Amino acid sequence: MNPTYKKLLDRWLEISALASAAGVCGWDQETMMPPRGVEARAEQEAALSGVIHDKVIDPALGEMLRDLAKNPSGLSESQRVCVREWLRDYEHSIKLPPELVREMARVTSLSQAAWVKARKASDFKAFGPWLERVVALKRREADALGYKVCRYDALLDNYEPGMTVAELDPIIQQVREGLVPIVRAIKGSKIKVDDAILKRGYPEAGQEALCKEMMAAIGVDPTAARLDRSAHPFCCGIAPTDVRITTRYDERWLPQSLYGVIHESGHALYEQGLPAKHYGTPLAEAVSLGIHESQSRFWENFVGRSMPFVRFIFPRLRKRFGKILAGADANSFYRAINRVKPSAIRVEADEVTYNLHIVVRYELEKGLLDGKIKVKDLPALWNERMRSYLGVTPRNDAEGVLQDTHWAQGMIAYFPTYLLGNLNAAQLLHALKRDVHGAEAHIAKGEFAPILGWLRKNVHQHGRRYKPAELIQRATGKPPSAQYFLDYLKEKYGEIYRIERW
Repeated sequence: MNPTYKKLLDRWLEISALASAAGVCGWDQETMMPPRGVEARAEQEAALSGVIHDKVIDPALGEMLRDLAKNPSGLSESQRVCVREWLRDYEHSIKLPPELVREMARVTSLSQAAWVKARKASDFKAFGPWLERVVALKRREADALGYKVCRYDALLDNYEPGMTVAELDPIIQQVREGLVPIVRAIKGSKIKVDDAILKRGYPEAGQEALCKEMMAAIGVDPTAARLDRSAHPFCCGIAPTDVRITTRYDERWLPQSLYGVIHESGHALYEQGLPAKHYGTPLAEAVSLGIHESQSRFWENFVGRSMPFVRFIFPRLRKRFGKILAGADANSFYRAINRVKPSAIRVEADEVTYNLHIVVRYELEKGLLDGKIKVKDLPALWNERMRSYLGVTPRNDAEGVLQDTHWAQGMIAYFPTYLLGNLNAAQLLHALKRDVHGAEAHIAKGEFAPILGWLRKNVHQHGRRYKPAELIQRATGKPPSAQYFLDYLKEKYGEIYRIERW
């Protein structure tokens, strides 16, 4: 092995280990940490972030990276990929002042704790000052990173490398315009879907057991993952051999836990599918959040809400919940979980209206970042746009502007990756059905290995080897396109709502 590359590898393995430790701290804060630990945890996370940042921006590291980038002879193709991606990370990090990195970690840790309390009390005014501090820090971050057109570009690149507002806006416009006739046709349909079956009162213990059963069924390695509870569901990839999933339960709404866990299991499968032999390098890291979200949305919706999956899971629901499902059958359950009804809550939204939730957040956070929207005006603007786009008005702040944890954690510019994930997932599904004979029959039988195997081969194993658009092109044979998603919705919901012409 090239001695310079060996030095780089050793250094980056140490950085990766420290980042994993920071991830454990974040997971613990959301699941196990006692309430009074918030202040100490904020300082711990600030210290860890500072140490990691200092190691990444070491000039000696940058010199070695630039030398190898200029003279890559003797490096394998995989090693060249690592040098390319390490250099990208280095050049990104050196633009950020160390004190800003530490302050961001400290403030977002405290902000997250404040959000949990504010959401529980449905009190945006209590959280507002924290969000103002977060937004101010994110503006400083964007300015430090630099951008050609707008601040949002700098932060979007953190989650979807290379993506800009100029490229994203037409995609969002195409999806929004494509959804209008679909939503209109469904609203005008004479078919009315009843989802009362999902509200019958499912004991939490039974839901938790079911969720763990579904995790294992679709391929999550239970010896390398765990399921816990948190205020907002998430998946934390500590390592390919250590993935943490959280959910929340509502006895009167089964999909919250069941489909929340299937969603997070999609993330977990991606993390566990990254090549462990490359752990600590870009080859064992997700290429983008848009690709990561494609995996969660793929399993949650394109598999989990399909009729073949319902044929698989419904007998297990009957066995676990017995009389609660009296009078129900697989068809009624399928229709219930696919009912199209605008909701105030993003994570409970149906496939058709979900992306409109993303548009609301995208527009508001862009306004926050460029100063056109003030934090204090967010609740009113949120409710106004929810009425405009979805025809619903949140009953309170907890159902409205406080429902997501992302802004509290400083994750501004994250939301568009959910929309991109939906588009990518639909395109991947189209290709998978082409390549895997009898894919739907496999799902109905609970044989998920062929499905997961295709994703491992075409998505997971590559890490950051290819850029997001190139990865989709290689996996599907076509460049990324929103049309697969729109066509999928028309076919599926045309059948459910008996719509022959759109």
